[in-house]
Amino acid sequence: MFKTVEEVHSYCAKHGIKMIDFKMIDLDGRWRHLTMPLTRFNENTLKYGIGFDGSNYGYAPVEKSDMVFIPDLSTAMVEPFVEVPTLSMIGDVFVIGATPKPFDQYPRNIAAKAEEYMASLGVADTMKTGPEFEFYVFDHIAYNVSPQQSSYEIDAQQAQWNSGDNFKPNLGYKVPLKGGYHIAAPMDVAYDLRSELTILLEELGIEVKYHHHEVGGPGQLEIEVEAGPMRKMADATMLIKYIVKNLAYSHGKTATFMPKPLYGEAGSGMHVHMHLFKDGQPVFYDPNGYSGLSQTALYFIGGLLEHAQALCGFTNPSTNSYKRLVTGYEAPVSICYATANRSAVIRIPDYAKSPADKRFEIRSPDATCNPYLAFSAILMAGLDGVKRQLDPEKLGYGPYDVNLYELPAEEQKKIKALPGTLDQALDALEQDHEFLLAGNVFPKKLIEIWIERKRKEAKKINDLPHPAEFGLYYDL
Repeated sequence: MFKTVEEVHSYCAKHGIKMIDFKMIDLDGRWRHLTMPLTRFNENTLKYGIGFDGSNYGYAPVEKSDMVFIPDLSTAMVEPFVEVPTLSMIGDVFVIGATPKPFDQYPRNIAAKAEEYMASLGVADTMKTGPEFEFYVFDHIAYNVSPQQSSYEIDAQQAQWNSGDNFKPNLGYKVPLKGGYHIAAPMDVAYDLRSELTILLEELGIEVKYHHHEVGGPGQLEIEVEAGPMRKMADATMLIKYIVKNLAYSHGKTATFMPKPLYGEAGSGMHVHMHLFKDGQPVFYDPNGYSGLSQTALYFIGGLLEHAQALCGFTNPSTNSYKRLVTGYEAPVSICYATANRSAVIRIPDYAKSPADKRFEIRSPDATCNPYLAFSAILMAGLDGVKRQLDPEKLGYGPYDVNLYELPAEEQKKIKALPGTLDQALDALEQDHEFLLAGNVFPKKLIEIWIERKRKEAKKINDLPHPAEFGLYYDL
C-alpha cells in the first residue's frame, strides 16, 4: 500500500488514522500484534525496528543479538474491527548484529527464501497459489478440559439436530446431515454474512471468485479466492482467517477453521491450487501431455507425492487434522494423482483448460497450518521432484482416474496412504526433510523445534481420557 513513511503519514492525516498496529506471525501460524500512536511512527521504526521476545512466539532464542520486527509498508491496511481509526501492517523479523539480517526461523522470511530458491533453479520465477477456505460458523461453542470433566458443546441454528427443538421459536428449514452443498435460503442463513465478507475482502485487495455453503449441514461455508504469488497468498491467508473470525464475532457468531469440529459431518480442508510461471509464461501447460500438463508439472507432482507423508507435518499439523483425513469423505488419504478425482491427494481440475489456468491442487492441507511454512514446504517438495525428475507414473502414483474408494481391496493396498495421526506425520517429517534444507530455505533448527513442539501437543491429547472411553470401558 505504501513505500515510504511520508506516504503513511500523509494517508493517516487525510483519513484520521490515530494508531499504527503491527502484526507478526508466531511459529504456529497465529497473528500477534503490538500498537503504537501514529506520532511515534517514524523512519527509525523502519531502520531499527521494535524489539520483542521471540521465544514467546515459539522460536528458538537468539544468542548475543537482539530480535526486532520491522514493518512491511506494502502490507498496510485500515483495520476494520476497531473503534479508534488504526492502520495495520505485517512485520518482518530481523536479527540485529553488525549487519541486520532476516531471522531465518521467521515463516515469512522462509517463504521469501523459497521463492528465491525457485528462481535460482531457473524452473520458474513465480508460483501462483490459490487456497480454498472451508470453515464452520456456529451460534454457540463451549468446551472444558479439567481433571473431573472433559466436554464440548456446539450449536448452530440451521443444524438438523434442532429440527425437534420445541423450547424456542423454530421455523424449520434445517439442513440435513452432510446436505449443505450449495443449499439455498432460507436454510442458507449465512448468505449475507458471506457476501459482507466478500465485499470486505475485495476492499482489502483480495479478489474473491465466489462463496457458497459447503457440504456440512451445521454451517460449513467456503470462500474461494483468485490465485496469487505464494508469499502474498500466505499473507492473504492470514488476513482471510482474521476477517472471517472477527466478522462472525461481530455478528454474534463464532467461526472455526478446525478440520473436524463435528463427528459424522464433513471436515474443513484448505485445498491448495498451484501453477508456475516464468517470465509471465505458464510452465505447467502442454497440450500433448497427460491432462494438458507439461513434463515439468508431472515432475512437480512427483515431488509432492514422494514427500506427501512428510509434508503433512507442516500442512496438517494438528491432532484434529487426522480426524478429517479418513476414508469415506471427500478428504483424500490415497497418495496418488488423477484428473477430476476428489479422492486423490493431487487432483487436476478438468475444467482448467487454458495455458494460464492449467494447474493442479493438493487436497490434503487444512487451515490449522502456518501458511508460510505449508506453502513453502509444498513448493520445496515440488522443486525437488523437478530437480530429480520424479515421474509420478513411473513411481506408481497413478494416474488413477477412478473412484479410489471403489477399487478392489487388493488394488487399494498398492496405494500408499497419508499418515493416520500427527505422530506418524512427524515421524515422516523427521525421516524425510532434506528437500526442505535445499538452498538453506528451512533451517534445520526450525524443523527440530517444530517437531518437538508438535510432539508435545500430540502427547497432551493422547494422555487425556476420552469421553468415548467411558462408554467402551467403564464397566469392564
